[in-house]
Amino acid sequence: MLRQLLVAEPPAVWQVRPPVVVDCSALASWLFQEPEMDQVAALLSGKTLHAPNLLPYEIVNVARKKVTAGANTEHIRLLLDDFAAHQINWHAAPPQAVLALANRWSLSAYDAAYLWLAAELKAPLATFDRQLALAARQHLNTLE
Repeated sequence: MLRQLLVAEPPAVWQVRPPVVVDCSALASWLFQEPEMDQVAALLSGKTLHAPNLLPYEIVNVARKKVTAGANTEHIRLLLDDFAAHQINWHAAPPQAVLALANRWSLSAYDAAYLWLAAELKAPLATFDRQLALAARQHLNTLE
């Protein structure tokens, strides 16, 4: 008689979480509690976040613009603390590859860094930027 194999599984935190590359437009929407934040939260739930090393500077720039527009400085500071506490996997994008993608898809170097990372990881790219999304759809579909 064959014995039945029994498997005890750990909590979901130990299971593989699919990657997603998140750009500033998407993460800022969630972080600064903009109207689209629920869309972003639903997409990022259960995922491992990845971004180029430039994301913190872009987030700080958004924060500065919000303070300049009248947002409460202390509230923005607390939101930046929340951002710093998030587990995001940081990646250095190679300048030559970023330049090639920027030229090929008529993107800024910043946006091309996100596209490079999504291609490198073969992962989805979350953005509200239409030009970047179009380039990503076309570029990521060419990968094998």
